[in-house]
Amino acid sequence: MTSSTQTAADLSKDIARVFALQQAHQWDVKASTAEQRKAKLTKLKAAIEAHADDIVAAVLEDTRKPEGEIRVTEVLNILGNIQLNIDSLDDWMKPTEVTPSKNPADRAQIVYEARGVCLILGPWNFPLGLTLGPVAAAVAAGNCCIVKLTDLCPATAKIAGTIIREVFDENEVALFEGDVSVAEALLELPFNHIFFTGSTRVGKIVMAAAAKNLASVTLELGGKSPVIIDDGADIGAIGAALAGAKQFNGGQACICPDYVFVKEDKKAELVEAFKSNVQKNLYDEAGSINKQAIAQVVNQGNFNRVKAMFDDAVEKGATVAVGGTFDEADLTVHPTMLTDVTPQMKILQEEIFAPLLPVMTYDNLDQAIGYIEARDKPLALYVFSPNENNVQKVLDRTSSGGVTVNGVFSHYLENRLPFGGVNGSGMGSYHGYFGFKAFSHERAVYIHQ
Repeated sequence: MTSSTQTAADLSKDIARVFALQQAHQWDVKASTAEQRKAKLTKLKAAIEAHADDIVAAVLEDTRKPEGEIRVTEVLNILGNIQLNIDSLDDWMKPTEVTPSKNPADRAQIVYEARGVCLILGPWNFPLGLTLGPVAAAVAAGNCCIVKLTDLCPATAKIAGTIIREVFDENEVALFEGDVSVAEALLELPFNHIFFTGSTRVGKIVMAAAAKNLASVTLELGGKSPVIIDDGADIGAIGAALAGAKQFNGGQACICPDYVFVKEDKKAELVEAFKSNVQKNLYDEAGSINKQAIAQVVNQGNFNRVKAMFDDAVEKGATVAVGGTFDEADLTVHPTMLTDVTPQMKILQEEIFAPLLPVMTYDNLDQAIGYIEARDKPLALYVFSPNENNVQKVLDRTSSGGVTVNGVFSHYLENRLPFGGVNGSGMGSYHGYFGFKAFSHERAVYIHQ
C-alpha cells in the first residue's frame, strides 16, 4: 500500500481511507459462510505456493538465515497452518449448544463471531510465518485486517504485500509497508483487536495504544525461558537438543532455551555434548564454521547488544566453555556456552535472542524452582527428567506460556495446543482452533421458545 515516494501526509490519508473501507465492509465479511472463508484461504495458500521461491529469496535478503530453515518456517509451516484452518473451519464455526439451567425448553448458544477490523503487527525473526499465520486465523474467523511487518524486513514486506493484494481486496485485508512511524499511525486507529508479535518492551506500547480505544489484544512476546535438567536425565541427548535449539535461526526465537540449570557433577558432560553437536553440524575438519548453516544476527544493533552481554558476563567471571567467537564483518555469533554465570550478569537479566547459552548449577530442585518463581513468567519452560513427581512439582510451582518435557519446542509445534505467553511473556494464545478463537468474540445467545 505504500511507496518510497509517498509523503507522510499521503500515507496518513491512505491509512485512514483503507481503515474506513474495512470498517464499512466488516459486516459483510462477518456474515460470510464457512465455504466463502475457505475459498479465500485456499486462494491465499495457492498464492504462497506460487511465490514460494520469491518468499525464500526475500527472507534470505532480510535475515541471512539458512534457506532450508526459511522454506520450513516461512513457507511450509504457513501452508500447513492455512490447511488446518480450511479442514477445521466448519466445526469451529458451529455454535456451541448450551442447555438453559432454568428453563430447559428454551435454547442457548455460544456463537463465535468476528471481532471486526483487526491490526496484525509482525516480528523480524520469522517475518512471514508469524504474520501470515495470524492473518489466516483472522480470515477464518471472518475479520477484516490491516497488516504491518517490521521495517527490519523490507524485502519480505514487499512480497507479503504482493501476495495479499493478489488474494484480497483492500477493504478486507491490506498491508502497509514502511518504518516505525507507519506502525505508530496504525496504533492510533480504533481497531477492534490488535495482534502483536515482538518484544515485551514494544508489547507494552501496543497495549497502551489499545487501551485508548478499549481494543482487545493478543500479545505474543518472549522472556527468559529456563531449562531444568534433573537427576537421571540423558545428558548427551539434552546437550544435542540444546545445541540444535541454539543453532535454529541463530537462537533468535522467542521460545529458545535461555538459560540452563544442571547439577554440578553433570556440567562437564553437558558442555561436551553441546560442543560435540555444534562441531558436528557447523564446523569443518579445519575448524571453520559453515556460515550457510546458521543465521546471522539480524542487524548491527542486535549484534552489539549480544556482544556487550557476552563481554559483561566474561568480565564478571563467566567461563567460555564452548564458542565465544564473534565475527562482526558478517554479524555471525558462533554457538556459545557459558558456565560460572551469576544473576548479577546481564546475560541472566535480559532475553538473549542469540546462540549464547548460560549454564548454572544447582543443588536441589527447590533451588531451581525458587529462582524461576522469583522472576517474570517466561514464554517457555523446559524440564528434562525421568521422574514424573519432579516434573509435576515443577509444573505446580512455576508458571509459563507453555512447557515441553524431555524435549524442546514441541509445545509450539503441536497446532492442537494453544501457544502464547502469560503476563510479561504475553497475553492470549493462538495456533489452530485457538487462533480462530483469538480473532473471535464468544457471543451468548439465549432464545425463548
